[in-house]
Amino acid sequence: MLSRLGNRGHMPLAILAFCLAAPASPASPQTSPQEKPAPAANAPLPDVPTLMAQVRAHQQAMDAIQENYTFHETDVTQMLNKNGTVKSTDSEMYEVFFVNTHQIRQLIAKNGKTLDPGQQKKEQDRVMKDVHWAQQAAPGQAPKGTVVISVSGILSVVQVSAPRRVLLDGRPTIAFDFTGNPHAKAHGLAEEAARKMSGTVWIDEKDREVRRMTARLDENFHVGFGLVSLSKGSNLVFDQKLVNNELWLPTSADVNMDAHAFGFIGERAQVHVTDDDYKKFHAEAVQQPGAAVVPSSPR
Repeated sequence: MLSRLGNRGHMPLAILAFCLAAPASPASPQTSPQEKPAPAANAPLPDVPTLMAQVRAHQQAMDAIQENYTFHETDVTQMLNKNGTVKSTDSEMYEVFFVNTHQIRQLIAKNGKTLDPGQQKKEQDRVMKDVHWAQQAAPGQAPKGTVVISVSGILSVVQVSAPRRVLLDGRPTIAFDFTGNPHAKAHGLAEEAARKMSGTVWIDEKDREVRRMTARLDENFHVGFGLVSLSKGSNLVFDQKLVNNELWLPTSADVNMDAHAFGFIGERAQVHVTDDDYKKFHAEAVQQPGAAVVPSSPR
């Protein structure tokens, strides 16, 4: 149920089939402490459907650029007691790169320790399988057993309101709120959940890229024939930034898991995801059957 596809309009990394996600901070998804009125706040606003079409077109045009980049991702997971106190903490560090628009993640350290030779071999074998799959799969296709959680997919089943021009980190940004449309046709688990959500999206006006998204589950959501219940109030915060004045890439996400399986006590976990250390590399393809494309040393 993990969605590992996340870049430029997709929820990043370590986010569980959307409804399991919630921010670590108590801030409301409807506001941002960084949001300020823009100098041109009274200028005409773009039509939201047109704006989202431009966002999707820009993402497609930049797919090739992302394959020149690699970065590190650190996931810190805290398992919680029923009263909210932390009972255990684990961390994982990954190297992330892209093949045929698909994100590939290679585990390089766990709880601050690099993998031993046996673990490295096992992880490399797994990554090579993922790379081979990515080479053959269509762009945007999700691996079996995963859920692609995209901004465009969420916005296709919601109703928008309160469009406004604001400054976010000093850049003019178009923000708008949304609520789920129970009558919209959903395709897949993520969109089914999105119909029960509300939140806010901030889109960089110049680059037509999603800068920030927050969303909250407004009612309980049941999956697996009702065997798993995802709690009302679950929500997420997702951020991106412009790297090297060339490409928007994820910077962080805060998530919480609060799910209850039929007949079992629920599990609660808080996850903080950090993406950094962006570098360019030369992708070198090996033109042999079954060969994988892996990044060379960053330059």
